[in-house]
Amino acid sequence: MATDSHTSRCLHLVADVGGTNARFAFAESSDPVPAAIATYAVTDFPSFQDVLVQLQRDWVELADPSARLTKVCLAVAAIPEQEEISFTNNPWRFTRSGVAEQIGCSDVRIVNDFAAVARSLTALGPEHLEVIGGGTVVAGAPKVAIGPGTGTGVATLAFDSRGDAIVLPGEGGHVDFAPITHVEEEILSRLRAQYGRVSIERLLCGAGIMNIYRCLADIRGVEAIQLDPEDVGNSARAGGDALSGEAMNTFFSVLGAAAGNFALTLGARGGVYIAGGIAPRYIDLLRKSDFRARFHAKGRFADFNGQIATSVVTHPDPGLLGAALLCAEEGGSEY
Repeated sequence: MATDSHTSRCLHLVADVGGTNARFAFAESSDPVPAAIATYAVTDFPSFQDVLVQLQRDWVELADPSARLTKVCLAVAAIPEQEEISFTNNPWRFTRSGVAEQIGCSDVRIVNDFAAVARSLTALGPEHLEVIGGGTVVAGAPKVAIGPGTGTGVATLAFDSRGDAIVLPGEGGHVDFAPITHVEEEILSRLRAQYGRVSIERLLCGAGIMNIYRCLADIRGVEAIQLDPEDVGNSARAGGDALSGEAMNTFFSVLGAAAGNFALTLGARGGVYIAGGIAPRYIDLLRKSDFRARFHAKGRFADFNGQIATSVVTHPDPGLLGAALLCAEEGGSEY
């Protein structure tokens, strides 16, 4: 597309590609706030290449004669340093060079999806956060984002001496699950028989809710009647099914313990932020659960964690917002 560089609209394409959905948006180079293009279900497309074909049909702004695509930032639920991006909970595969060729932009950046969520934290206002429990946010201190959804994402946001944001990505969702209660020990025993090694992601995701629910049914000697995580959550909210209620409380208790461990490890006095697709749907159940008690329950360092704020991220697309902020940065590192 030939345009005058002095009058063209320089557009950035950003995406948040997880195990269930691929969300796309664009931002003007002068304004990193993303505008939605479309959300596609992973199961509706055989490949990522097919999604990009559909995206180019749906992205009407790119048809503007003055528009020019100058940067792409894809936030992926995968290890971004791989030559071929291979998702943990998604069958799609693609390469940076393949995307660049297909979409016609050489500046393609690939980052971890929770690196993007962590980067968004500086741009979230009070209206995008639901505070859970006490604690205070210390300006300039590290912030941790953890998110149960299709999988479990974890990343940290730190700051340099000038106050500029530095994203510290990782694969914290795959650390070992450490049971605290006798019931959790029994859950671990059953999951170990099924999976061998048990990470926190085996409990802290949609499939993890079902793992907890079925294990509890076996422990209690009752029938597991719920068929999916939404059924368990809705039944727990309605209060008619004690097993569903116990499953959701266990889910949020394990989440609180894991979040507290990351807070200790990273000194997250800037706060711990619960993102992902599950917690925002069930804030009422989270508040009634042992989440905050388990976040505190760190023995001699209970007071340390008690001073750290915890919040649920209610922004609809923090991954896209963070990807847009990363895309706007000049010469940034891969996350």
